[in-house]
Amino acid sequence: MRSESGRSLIEVIGIMAIAGVMTVSALGVYNMLRSNQKRSIASMELKQIAENTKILLEMRGSYEGVSVSYLIKSGALKSDKAPLGGAGWSVTPSIDGTSFSINLVELTNGECNYFVSKEPTWTKKLLVNGFETDISSNCFESDTNQISFIVE
Repeated sequence: MRSESGRSLIEVIGIMAIAGVMTVSALGVYNMLRSNQKRSIASMELKQIAENTKILLEMRGSYEGVSVSYLIKSGALKSDKAPLGGAGWSVTPSIDGTSFSINLVELTNGECNYFVSKEPTWTKKLLVNGFETDISSNCFESDTNQISFIVE
């Protein structure tokens, strides 16, 4: 009788299937970590924007006239690129000029829930799609979420 060495085709396919599952799992974890890192960096950038705006305009006693373009011209911002979400983001003063808001648009559900669950301490309040946050997050399932960070 002849002795065979090596692996059968079924064994090779099984090993390849296991390797494929492990690769897909690793990519999923990598993408999750990358998303969390982007959100964390965006949160730090937003805090820096708020602090720079406060330093720039607090001595005036009013935040009237604050905008993304004003902050760029004054050197408080490097570019008009949104920290996270779509390009239509803005910085706007309140009606009485005593506070301002940093408004992010076109956020994914995951990005929206990230800011709701980790509400920044540097904000007075957080508006999600026009509503103050409470027990429910008010985040939409689509990529059309809007968040306003109100800063005094």
